[in-house]
Amino acid sequence: MPKVLILDDDPMMNEALANVVARLGHEPSCAFTLSEGLDLAREEAYDVVFLDVRLPDGNGLEALPSLRAGPGAPEVIIITGYGDPDGAELAVKNGAWDYIQKPSSMGRMSLALSRALQYRAEKTVSPGPMVLKREGIVGASLRLNEALERLAQASQTEGNVLIEGETGTGKELLARAVHENSPRAGRRFVVVDCAALPESLVESILFGHEKGAFTGADRAHEGLIQQAHGGTLFLDEVGELPLPVQKAFLRAVQERRFRPVGSDREIGVDFRLIAATNRDLERMAQEGRFRKDLLYRLRTHFIQAPPLRERREDIRELAVYHVNRLCERYGTETKGFSPEFFEALSLYEWPGNVRELFNTMEEALAAAGDEPTLYPYHLPIALRARVARSSVENHEEGLPAPSSPSGPLEQGPLPTLKAFREEAERRYLQRLWHRTGASRKEMCRVSGLSRTRLFELLKKHGIPS
Repeated sequence: MPKVLILDDDPMMNEALANVVARLGHEPSCAFTLSEGLDLAREEAYDVVFLDVRLPDGNGLEALPSLRAGPGAPEVIIITGYGDPDGAELAVKNGAWDYIQKPSSMGRMSLALSRALQYRAEKTVSPGPMVLKREGIVGASLRLNEALERLAQASQTEGNVLIEGETGTGKELLARAVHENSPRAGRRFVVVDCAALPESLVESILFGHEKGAFTGADRAHEGLIQQAHGGTLFLDEVGELPLPVQKAFLRAVQERRFRPVGSDREIGVDFRLIAATNRDLERMAQEGRFRKDLLYRLRTHFIQAPPLRERREDIRELAVYHVNRLCERYGTETKGFSPEFFEALSLYEWPGNVRELFNTMEEALAAAGDEPTLYPYHLPIALRARVARSSVENHEEGLPAPSSPSGPLEQGPLPTLKAFREEAERRYLQRLWHRTGASRKEMCRVSGLSRTRLFELLKKHGIPS
């Protein structure tokens, strides 16, 4: 019998939904607070969760990943009386099955429940997931598994793929995994770093050129698109592709034909296109800085590379993996890790994501030298200072401050007042972002900032807007 958890602080809503669930032949459970609901979701394998957004002890959207990571990996249906476009978008991006505004008919809610259960039943009887080649992709978190599920789907087709994610999240690794799990595996994987293309030579580099096509073209040159014939073309940082070139590239994507610079004939080419970006292409398209028709062509399959702060349970495995790899490369003994070392890593925000974590492990290994065990003391001072600040702030908020085995941190110089204010501003905005579920409307209400000023500050501090 399917189990359904209803997490809403309205007793009447809980009772009404529970009656609907029971009449449909399912087993309902009710919770009135976020903490109570999370406890139940950790203890029971639920199939579906009805989740309210505004609860007495927190924002339901913030708990969505934790609920989906429960033993049953339930589908989550958001129900809220405070409809918000940003909240709806965030819910879907975090894996919600549906987003329903109150008041809504019980028929609407029962239909969403039936569809979610039907989906789960069909998924259960379908063939098992393919075994992915995922070299270098480490972890088993919910967010990473969601990306890998989309990757597996994309690998079985020839459709274009767009991978979006912050710098350092491993977008190229995901692109290579799509290629290696596709029928084109074993053929060429041609990488184009759009951010490094000289604007005056973009067309020549992509499409190639004939001898004498321009000054200095003393011989014909084969472009990168032609080099990818039979294999995969990977456009990294596609948002940097100059607007004038996008039209010609769109035609190459649509027709799989292009004309080299200075040539009067077209060349047919067979390639699989994968693109990646750390920019908001949707916004760029709205502002006229990226062609909408090209964006639609790129986005046949979409994969979101999750930031490290949203897959913290993978930090330990990633750190061990990279340290072991470095020890093997340098021919040194494998290192041990103190529990406090991992505790320090988990307290840091990792704005540079996995790339920053790997660089940090290399610094820690160098600092440890011949010592057999890594401690927080071996981590870079800037990171340890940030972790110490986080510990004090958690303590001030009534949370237990983690212990540090490495003794008191060094007394560093005081920052300038401007630097101190900017750091305080950044921390405030991070808390505001998390506590409001990234709802711009709610962030403006709580902070008293205008939407324009809020957006400026979020952009300034590198916080998703």
